[in-house]
Formats: sequence, structure tokens, C-alpha cells
Amino acid sequence: MLQHATDLTAVDASPEMLALASARVGEDDRVRFVSADVFRWQPDRRYDVVFFGFWLSHVPPERFASFWSMVAACLKPQGRAFFVDDAYRTAEELIEGEQSTTVQRRLLDGTAYRIVKVPHQPRDLKRQLERIGWRIDIHARVPPTTRAAAQV
Repeated sequence: MLQHATDLTAVDASPEMLALASARVGEDDRVRFVSADVFRWQPDRRYDVVFFGFWLSHVPPERFASFWSMVAACLKPQGRAFFVDDAYRTAEELIEGEQSTTVQRRLLDGTAYRIVKVPHQPRDLKRQLERIGWRIDIHARVPPTTRAAAQV
């Protein structure tokens, strides 16, 4: 993304992920790393573009609208949000059944964690976003990955 931006703000709740990203980018004054819970974070500026990858499916349904309100607060007028995500959940992860948004994932060391994984379907996601005031163009891909551009 940096090759197409004059500046970049990377927000993540995980200091480890930010450290990995920082190491990959190296010393570059155009990049700002912010360690924050995205559900509590308030932008201190507005952006032309907001991008998130494989994140939307981890937003709990009850936080969906407020998350998108925060994305809107991040954008300049005529700004756009882009994202990529998937609806992939394995049978082993579905510990509470196929309709549940909670799955269990295991790390390589065997440690199990419960996480939110909402299997958004493009048509339903488009309707949800339009209901809260977004104009969106969604492109479903195979394997089941969703790419989208949205504008308030």
C-alpha cells in the first residue's frame, strides 16, 4: 500500500503484529503505527482511503454498525473504504454449530482460542451496508474471498 500512498496509518491491537509490520517496512517517516483496540480507537485525522484485510468477518454482529460508523469517521468527503475477506470456516472450528459466529481456532502449539468469524455472504453484506448508508460494490472471488469498495 505504501507505494501508492503519501502517508499510512496502521492500526492493530497486537503489538507483535505492529512490530512485524514495522520490521517489514523499515524506517519510513510516512508510516505511523498505532497500537489500539479498533472498537475504541478514534481517528485523529481523516483519510482518503481506509483498507482492512480479513478483518470484517471478525467484527461481532452487534458491533457491525458502530464499526462502520468509525470507518465513516475516518474518511474525508468522497473517501472510500476497501476490504478483502472470506467466509471460510472449517467443520472442526464450528464448535457451536453452523449458525454460530463463534469458532475455535488452534495455534501450531495446540492452544485453542474462541474467535468471532462471521461468514458474510456478498448479497447479504451488500444489503446490510446499504441499510446503514453505504454505497458498495462487492466482488466475490474463488476461493471464497470477497473484495469490496464502499463509500458513505
